[in-house]
Amino acid sequence: MRGLGERVRTLEWRDGRLRILDQTRLPSEEVWLELESPEDVAEAIKAMRVRGAPLIGAVAAYGLALAALRSRARDREGLISDLKRAAEIIRATRPTAVNLFWALKRVLDAVEKSPGDVEALRRATVKEAEEIAAEDVALNRRIGQHGQVLVPDKATVLTHCNAGALATVGYGTALGVVRAAVEAGKTVKVIATETRPLLQGARLTAYELLKDGIPVTLITDNMVGYVMANGMVDLVVVGADRIVRDGVFNKIGTYSIAILAREHEIPFYVAAPTSTLDLRRSSKDVIIEERAPEEVTHIRSIRIAPEGVAVLNPAFDFTPMRYITAIITEDGVFKPEELLERYAREG
Repeated sequence: MRGLGERVRTLEWRDGRLRILDQTRLPSEEVWLELESPEDVAEAIKAMRVRGAPLIGAVAAYGLALAALRSRARDREGLISDLKRAAEIIRATRPTAVNLFWALKRVLDAVEKSPGDVEALRRATVKEAEEIAAEDVALNRRIGQHGQVLVPDKATVLTHCNAGALATVGYGTALGVVRAAVEAGKTVKVIATETRPLLQGARLTAYELLKDGIPVTLITDNMVGYVMANGMVDLVVVGADRIVRDGVFNKIGTYSIAILAREHEIPFYVAAPTSTLDLRRSSKDVIIEERAPEEVTHIRSIRIAPEGVAVLNPAFDFTPMRYITAIITEDGVFKPEELLERYAREG
């Protein structure tokens, strides 16, 4: 029997080919796509066929593996040049989530440091991508173990967007905390926000929690104040797309939830791997991705707003550190000031 979080798969690497679960088709269809080139990977990331900061990083790494295997370069310099061009294509897809840039840099650094001929570099590229993917699952489980200590028995956890197995290679970050609590024998319920405009909570979080048999109640985004005011939430756990020194970038709507949590004296936790940390930068240094207006004016192909209306559609917002109770990483649970101190010590 598969463990929690293993009933949902996001990618497969087999015989030099990358297969991904197309998350734009969920929950009505489980459709797998085969990606054959860095351009395919870039399209999948941009169109949010894969999404979630850790998963985007892993898929980006595999994009360089595809580039290495399909390169016609005959020497080291030519292959590395091809990989850098592929990285630029992938890097241009989404500007906010730092894992994308981290994974591309990690693979490029590993290849440049690797000895040997072109074939050895190809193997090194694939090996690094595979290691990133395998590490993601292991790190998420460690995040879950650290975080589950914060979850009381019989608790109700509110989460926003999807920071589960579908946002990672497996198990999840915020939902990894929930899964680890359930595996520890605790009774846990989840309240999931629908997460407009692309409904990742309604389509994806509810989908994977139901697969795992974890009780989940779906609410619209504007019901968060209601459920908190009525004592229906014990703690909030969300993921992160980038953690900078003065706060956290996450799916649009996170900031509002953090303010409501503070007003109602509810702990607000962020669960993310250390690859999401970007503590040399502040919020002023980060570009927030602005997505297509059709995501707001339409649901699927159905128009719900009048033609000609102006649309604002930022994909993320910023939550200052003062609203965050603690940040859960694979290394432990840290208050914001503790996280900053640890980073300063480790340089």
